[in-house]
Amino acid sequence: MGACFSSASDAPAGAAAERRPSKEDGKRRRGGGASPEGASKSAVAAAPVRVEFGYERDFEARYEVGRLLGHGQFGYTFAATERQSGDRVAVKRIDKSKMTRPVAVEDVKREVKILKALKGHENIVHFYNAFEDDSYVYIVMELCEGGELLDRILAKKNSRYSEKDAAVVVRQMLKVAAECHLRGLVHRDMKPENFLFKSNKEDSPLKATDFGLSDFIKPGKKFHDIVGSAYYVAPEVLKRRSGPESDVWSIGVITYILLCGRRPFWDKTEDGIFKEVLRNKPDFRKRPWSSISLGAKDFVKRLLVKNPRARLTAAQALSHPWVREGGEASEIPVDISVLSNMRQFVKYSRFKQFALRALASTLNEEELADLKDQFDAIDIDKSGSISIEEMRHALAKDLPWRLKGPRVLEIIQAIDSNTDGLVDFKEFVAATLHIHQMAELDSERWGVRCQAAFSKFDLDGDGYITPEELRMHTGLKGSIEPLLEEADIDKDGRISLSEFRKLLRTASMSNVPSPRGPPPNPQAL
Repeated sequence: MGACFSSASDAPAGAAAERRPSKEDGKRRRGGGASPEGASKSAVAAAPVRVEFGYERDFEARYEVGRLLGHGQFGYTFAATERQSGDRVAVKRIDKSKMTRPVAVEDVKREVKILKALKGHENIVHFYNAFEDDSYVYIVMELCEGGELLDRILAKKNSRYSEKDAAVVVRQMLKVAAECHLRGLVHRDMKPENFLFKSNKEDSPLKATDFGLSDFIKPGKKFHDIVGSAYYVAPEVLKRRSGPESDVWSIGVITYILLCGRRPFWDKTEDGIFKEVLRNKPDFRKRPWSSISLGAKDFVKRLLVKNPRARLTAAQALSHPWVREGGEASEIPVDISVLSNMRQFVKYSRFKQFALRALASTLNEEELADLKDQFDAIDIDKSGSISIEEMRHALAKDLPWRLKGPRVLEIIQAIDSNTDGLVDFKEFVAATLHIHQMAELDSERWGVRCQAAFSKFDLDGDGYITPEELRMHTGLKGSIEPLLEEADIDKDGRISLSEFRKLLRTASMSNVPSPRGPPPNPQAL
């Protein structure tokens, strides 16, 4: 797909002076798309072709079309009524004559596939069915009559939400992102215009819509195209190396707007906005930020981290105290990064695994809150330990991987340091730490943690881990030198603090892991 941004110059006259969100922010150009919300660069003059999707062909017999709800380059969205039940729905009608290139056809097929995959989630517009005839494709969805989130923002005094109300809205958006990411999906265009309220009630649930720019992503891969809406685009999208983390950035931008009524990154031109996103930090000094809680500011800052590896994941963000308030722990889904870290842990060398266990033992309860939520989500029977069946169930949720059988057992054995066949919380933490977040969000604390972990090996306190100290710490027998080889960069036969820190930094889901040795023996931290 090509660039799909709205121009800042499209904003209404008052927008430049007040830097407030506007209805025009959502306009975009879509490359290769077939959704009625965008325009296609590839829709060039071509001879009409007969396009067949294989969808059901009895739309008119089953539905009576009513008033127009909206329209775009490729078609229209209507309210409709199911003739048999009388239920009201929304119908996106897409003009087949506009599908002059194969990519446009594929975009429609992908959108329907995505809606089917997400069917049943409480915060995603419900998909009923897809139909076609010789002229159109009809996508039948839940009718949401409460309007866009953007409309409610603009209706608020100073275009601001209260913190409590904002947290409720943000929690629902994060649940959508977490569900998408577990299914190997990235929404890629999260903005207030793409969230609808089911009804006009104040407590109406929020529903994500418009998956026209969404796409499946393979594990370890990145998107290299630039899509989305300018005000909400993540830095890594502009650098053409983006993944699920970009959705979290967009939610961070929306949260900033909800709390203060202004955009965190703004300029009169599109290029100016991009420079702001890449170079500058959001301003938390102007009013009303002085009256907004420290928890809310901390939350937004952790979402608007320019390095995607250090940014909170959607599931982690749901565990943050600010957005968690009033929410139930059971609402927090399994985190794809936790599952990925466990898959990586099994591939690390034994010394790296020992080092991670030592680091894990230095964290306090508050720092482990999000991992405790994840442990509880996997520990279905609440026994205080994760069985192989519970691990298999959790790993199967990450649909692009779908790990089964021997691989699950291998992961359990690598994490299970006391070899009792179960994973307790202490073992779980060692295998699921978010190293890049720890290292980059608070460098001073990271240094203290590394020193504390290093000291567990450096028994005589001389600043080095020797083979004998490693043997004493781990209880391993036989040659210990191969264990040191990976971390001993200067090949002096011992490990310095800087070498130890580098070893921990490479213990990340974003790095190529070193070959794994046999499962580590029990050790006492």
